[in-house]
Amino acid sequence: MDLSTRRDSFTLTLSFIVLLLAARGSNGSTFTFANRCGYTIWPGILANAGSPALSTTGFELPKGTSRSLQAPTGWSGRFWARTGCKFDGSGSGTCTTGDCGSNQVECAGLGAAPPVTLAEFTLGTGGDDFYDVSLVDGYNIPMIVEVAGGSGQCASTGCTSDLNRQCPAELRFGDGDACKSACEAFRSPEYCCSGAYATPSTCRPSVYSEMFKTACPRSYSYAYDDATSTFTCAGGDYTVTFCPSSPSQKSTSFSTPGSDSSSTSQGSDPVPGSDTGYTGQGQQSQGQGYGYGSQGSGSEMGTGETMLQDGSWMAGLAMGDSSRPTGASLAMLFAAFTILPLVFPFIFL
Repeated sequence: MDLSTRRDSFTLTLSFIVLLLAARGSNGSTFTFANRCGYTIWPGILANAGSPALSTTGFELPKGTSRSLQAPTGWSGRFWARTGCKFDGSGSGTCTTGDCGSNQVECAGLGAAPPVTLAEFTLGTGGDDFYDVSLVDGYNIPMIVEVAGGSGQCASTGCTSDLNRQCPAELRFGDGDACKSACEAFRSPEYCCSGAYATPSTCRPSVYSEMFKTACPRSYSYAYDDATSTFTCAGGDYTVTFCPSSPSQKSTSFSTPGSDSSSTSQGSDPVPGSDTGYTGQGQQSQGQGYGYGSQGSGSEMGTGETMLQDGSWMAGLAMGDSSRPTGASLAMLFAAFTILPLVFPFIFL
């Protein structure tokens, strides 16, 4: 083999390896949705502005089943469960909680009407993913997020407590199907972190958000609850489990407080605070309760529009506004610095 042919061969090999690494860096994450409720739910999906829609924006998920979807690197959006849905033969209908207003099984770019428990994600492009389970828009059913693979903290997060049973009368939704946030119930700036209260220094936890926080210590309870509610992981796959411990019960009113495939995830991060445990591997544990938490974004008023406009850094991350190098660029740099030193000696043979 002459020198020119040998150089061409190594050039083609190097190009193939670089392209392979770049492709692997752009695969994104797999999201698996598992329904352990005692009833059918209809997950809804909303991609944030600038992120592509996934293969579906809403689907039926019978009890005891799961379904997986692929999201590309850099994707940002949210997931939630719609409950009490009634759809006719043509797929038209509405839901009692979490309804997205499309009158269809597919949400088609529309967000969840509060009150609803939200799982929010921003997938990194060569860096960390950011994720949370948020109670900022209220609560309808328990939810946890677990991570398989990945590197970094990669902690489980969410809320296993049944907040419907603890919901004060003034926050109660319908027949106890969900629990409103104070913002949704009272529409006042101090609860919504808007107007004169639109900064971390002026918007403080309320007795209502503290009630949510007590039940689920690491859940995102109000718009600036960043400090204890941010979770990160690099390169993981995620399982979103609805009703991870037991079916949600309808609420008992309490007084206002004074202050496409099955998957078993591997990670769990028990935290004291809720009333039932979950091991993270498909089995329940009794005795010590767990509460799982979240990372922050602004409150949503049922239209997919964020209320938080003052530039909270974590809110920007959750809404997909962070700037990171692309996965393909990092992969190519890695390939250049790792492979070229090995190739050069052969080129000049």
